[in-house]
Order: sequence, then C-alpha cells, then structure tokens
Amino acid sequence: MNWGTAGTSADGLAGERRQLMNVAYRLLGSVAESEDAVQEAYTRWYALPRARRDEIASPGAWLTTVTGRICLDVLGSARARRERYVGAWLPDPLPDRAERGLGPSTGLADPVDQMILDESVTMAFLVVLESMTPAERVAFVLHDVFRYPFAEIAAVLGRTPAACKQLAASARRRVRAARAPESVGQAGRADAVRRVKEAWERKDIAALVGLLDPAAVMTADGGGLVGAALRPIEGGARIAQYMVAIADKAPGLELLERSVNGAPGLVARRAGVVMTAASFDVTDGRVTRIWAVRNPEKLRPWARHDLA
Repeated sequence: MNWGTAGTSADGLAGERRQLMNVAYRLLGSVAESEDAVQEAYTRWYALPRARRDEIASPGAWLTTVTGRICLDVLGSARARRERYVGAWLPDPLPDRAERGLGPSTGLADPVDQMILDESVTMAFLVVLESMTPAERVAFVLHDVFRYPFAEIAAVLGRTPAACKQLAASARRRVRAARAPESVGQAGRADAVRRVKEAWERKDIAALVGLLDPAAVMTADGGGLVGAALRPIEGGARIAQYMVAIADKAPGLELLERSVNGAPGLVARRAGVVMTAASFDVTDGRVTRIWAVRNPEKLRPWARHDLA
C-alpha cells in the first residue's frame, strides 16, 4: 500500500505501528480495541513461516490489510455489543500531546501518543462514521482519509474495486448530509467553548441558553459506570438546565479548556481526577452539539497525564 515499504526488520515493523494505530482508531473509535487489532495483526505476521515473510515485498501493506480485516470483524460484532451498552456509546476522547507540553513521542508505550489528531478524529466526524455500515466505514476511511486505492481496499473487504468505490460514495453522502452548513474555524470554536465554560461556572442558565442553538443536542456516555443521561438531551434550554444541575450536584468541579480529539473542548476535573471530556460542534457562533464522555474506562488516557 501507499506507505507500506518497511523492511522485515523488527525496527521497520515497529515503525508501522503508529500508522496502524491511526487506521484502527478511525475504524473502531476505541483505543483499547485498536490496540488489540494491531497486536493481533502483528501476531499473525510473526506466526507466518520465515520463508513466507521473506516473500512479502511490503510488510506494511500486509499488516494494513490484515488490520483492516480484523477491524471489519470487530465492527460487525460491535453492533450487537453496543445495543447492550448502557446509554449512548461514544468514541474514546483523545488528549492532545502537544498541548500537554510533553514534546514529541519518544516511544510506543502510550498508544494515544501515536495518534495524529486532525479533522478525521474530531468527535463530530467519528460519530458520523458510527452511522455507517462496517464495509462503508472501512472503504471510506481507507480511501478518503488514508488515500488507499480501491484495488487494495478490495483485498481488505473481499469485494471488487467497483463495489468498494460505491461503498465509499455512499459513506461520503452520509458525511455531507451530517456536515453543518457553516462550520466555524478553530478560533471561533475555541471562543464559543470558552464562553460556555464561563457561563457554566457562573451557573448562568440565561447565558448558556444564549450560547446554545435552540435545537442543540447533548449526548453523554457513562457506560452504566457513572451517572449520565441515558438518552440525548434535546433543546438549548433543557441542556442549559441540565448543565447547571450537574454543577449544583458536584461542588468543587473544575472546568479546563483542553483540546479533545484535536478540537477545542472542555475537561471537567474533581479532586484532580478527570470526570468528563466534552467535545463541541459550533455553527454560526452557537453550540449545536455536545458529546460528553464520562465512562471512566474511556478516560484512562487523561488520567495518565498532568492537565495542570
């Protein structure tokens, strides 16, 4: 594939892991599942006879194909698992390494540090990916995000290149349909998030209502492990009341402006522990969507780093 030119040395194969993690996370939306998929691909590689490995001209391409197939299987089974999930299921929120001031990644110990944070990992984008069929998602992510040709995607999906092209086109229509008519830039999004933070800290319902689109929707993911609204909350006024009620029930809650999945967001911390990572979608200066991840299992990457 496009980038799969590493040699068969251990160092060369290890260098592919970063790319594989980025592919897998965009396909699965879960750091843990992505780690498992990539590890399984490497396990299958090393299970090959040495002579067979030597015959493979591009180990990176082989690993990508196998990782894609594993992710396809995981996506198929994830549908049933998420139907049993308590409340709404949201993708894992990712912290921004650069913002934490930790500098360039120096190793592979932390999979989150291997993530490239761009428009293809924003919560808004990942949520749209969740609406796709597994085959659509694989075809779209591999082609539109990572620029793999359909001839190679066909090997992952077990379909013809023409069929893969149709799958990607269908997925593209979903993305266009879900995209806000006028999305603001990072500066405008950060300003809107900052104003929401300040109004939330003041418990100012009227100000929050003014900052939220009347048709705004808030989705929370507690996974049944912590308190969270089981269904999306619709309407700016209802969301504002809910946010203030949360603040009343959690004295000492500290709100921090932080990058979440590469976009301006908020992190709620209490007694030094991250309780929530919230992502926002903003149109015409008003918040249209809020995704609040409260499941502590999905917040583990945030617990490993100092957010001061």
